[in-house]
Amino acid sequence: MSIIDSLSWRYAVKRMNGNKVSQDKLDTLLDAITLSASGFGLQPYQILMVEEADLKAKIQPIAYGQPQIVESSHLLIFAAWNEVTEAQIDAYMNLIAETRGMSLSDLGDFKGAIVGSMQYKSKEQQAQWADRQVYLAMGTALAAAGELQIDTTPMEGFIPAKLDELLGLEAKGLHSVLILAIGERDEATDYMVNVKKVRTPKSELFVQL
Repeated sequence: MSIIDSLSWRYAVKRMNGNKVSQDKLDTLLDAITLSASGFGLQPYQILMVEEADLKAKIQPIAYGQPQIVESSHLLIFAAWNEVTEAQIDAYMNLIAETRGMSLSDLGDFKGAIVGSMQYKSKEQQAQWADRQVYLAMGTALAAAGELQIDTTPMEGFIPAKLDELLGLEAKGLHSVLILAIGERDEATDYMVNVKKVRTPKSELFVQL
């Protein structure tokens, strides 16, 4: 399918049938998310994978009882950093140097740009910046899943503080931002399965300046 066909095919699935996403497709989806854009390329988040049924059942009431939580093949929980520390920036510099065969001294200006950007942000503002990078990764995930014919439901509808507590995220320096349920649509019970997609017309969405 073309990218437009893939994006037209996907929608926020309301019911899933419990079928598992194949390992090959799952690996490709994770590879695509790994390649997502982010500010400075820093990727200030981790993505927690949930497949175990008992844990899904504990998450479901935190997500207001949404059935896709337990009907999914996997849940991907996008959790952003609580702050951006110099140690995290240093780890990123080391990764760049190793990957590109560079010396750390060559990356001094780049590190300085990141540190300079963060030092004027409060911890709360750093966390908010990290949250925005999560949304970039979610967009990549949705587009890639459509290309792979993996059904998805992106979710903001949950209680972050309770999910953070359940998963022990504070101790990891993380906070939950989004959940992505992945699986296969249940065509017999999903009332949205044959509903036409509604989007703002291009003539209104895009403004030529």
